[in-house]
Amino acid sequence: MKTREVEMMTDAFRIARDPLGEVKVPKEAYYGAQTQRAVENFPISGQRLPRSFIRAQGIIKASAAKANCEVGALEERVAKAIIQAAEEVIEGKWDDQFVVDAYQAGAGTSQNMNANEVIASRSSEILGGERGDISLVHPNDHVNMAQSTNDTIHAAINIAVAEDIQHRLLGEVDALITVLKEKAETYDNVIKAGRTHLQDAVPIRYSQVFGGYAQSLAYARDNIHGCLDYLYEIGLGGNAVGTGINAHPDYARKAVSDVARRTQLPFRLPKDRFSFMQNTGAAVRVSHALKELAIHLIKISSDLRLLSSGPRTGLAEIRLPAVQPGSSIMPGKVNPVIPENMYMICAQVIGNDTVVTTAACESQLEINAMMPVIGYNVLNSVTLLGNGIKVFRERCVTGLEVDRDQCAYWLERSTALATVLNPYMGYERASQIAKKAYQQGKTVREVVVEERLLTEEEAERILNPEHLV
Repeated sequence: MKTREVEMMTDAFRIARDPLGEVKVPKEAYYGAQTQRAVENFPISGQRLPRSFIRAQGIIKASAAKANCEVGALEERVAKAIIQAAEEVIEGKWDDQFVVDAYQAGAGTSQNMNANEVIASRSSEILGGERGDISLVHPNDHVNMAQSTNDTIHAAINIAVAEDIQHRLLGEVDALITVLKEKAETYDNVIKAGRTHLQDAVPIRYSQVFGGYAQSLAYARDNIHGCLDYLYEIGLGGNAVGTGINAHPDYARKAVSDVARRTQLPFRLPKDRFSFMQNTGAAVRVSHALKELAIHLIKISSDLRLLSSGPRTGLAEIRLPAVQPGSSIMPGKVNPVIPENMYMICAQVIGNDTVVTTAACESQLEINAMMPVIGYNVLNSVTLLGNGIKVFRERCVTGLEVDRDQCAYWLERSTALATVLNPYMGYERASQIAKKAYQQGKTVREVVVEERLLTEEEAERILNPEHLV
């Protein structure tokens, strides 16, 4: 007969037991001995796996209990209590009870047991028992039935990442794309000096600049969206190594079906459960796709910083919204803080991908022991990008303005306008004109007219910016 896990020790603690012996656990905690050991073993960062991951764990435990009940492996009253407790976890009611550091070990066994213990303890309360009582609902025998850390943590990563991408990231990317397209339409008639290698280049419309930004983000968005299909494969029922030991033959299908119902996303069994158990391929693909998005955002934010440089000694073609003073010593200075923030976020996302890549290399034989840090970093990237893009759009891109006069000023002085003369007088002669214009501080138009290479009318027609874009 199972004994009670709890004995009163002091007003602050109780004694909990696991296969290694006795552990002091905070009296009011829903978690038990194995979670407490992890707290003591991994005092690393103070960071936890995020709300979306805890929600995913709750979804898995509820779906597992329902499936086990339907196949006759779990008593109905116990299953109902577990489902109710798990749904409270899904809702975020017990987030403060998920206390294991993100930098843990053992493929996430501590994280899995944290969920098992919390749900078991709460289920016991629902059935009329006391907090910490495992005689009514056992964390391993009941909450973890037909499961292993190896399939549930991996599945939780996929569920959490898929939900966060669908509900937190893709919409923000789409909203930014929409604003960039609106800017392209607004400034379609503004022609600016192009620049390559930070040197004068042929003209370009601002609609083409903003349109290029929008399309680069659309490509990155489509790439991320394409990764979702890999995330939708979850190997619940694989248990320890993929064989499904101790699980009813119908358990996996029923559990995954309920996950899909709860999330309203098309989760399904993997084509090959052993491949799923051995690798974290979907998370790796997503991380790489998030890095690509970050690279495009760095380019856009860096461009806006450069194009808004000044206001008197830089390019000053774009005016960004002033959101805060820029200096503690220089009065009136306003810095491009939102694009700078976007760059820092993206730098972290690129770093996160390096962690994910390195950790993914640790897949050995039937499992990857580094799953917690993989999940933490991918979810961190999704959160950073979703929040960062929203701020970037709302507090920078939406309110930016193009200075038409400044664009005309630089365009008229660009030596690259000599490029359009190539068909009329050849590359060599056009190069001489560009060089002379630069040395004498004149425009290309002024030089060709002064040297009578073109008449005023011809210069006006040939060098008309509208004809060059």
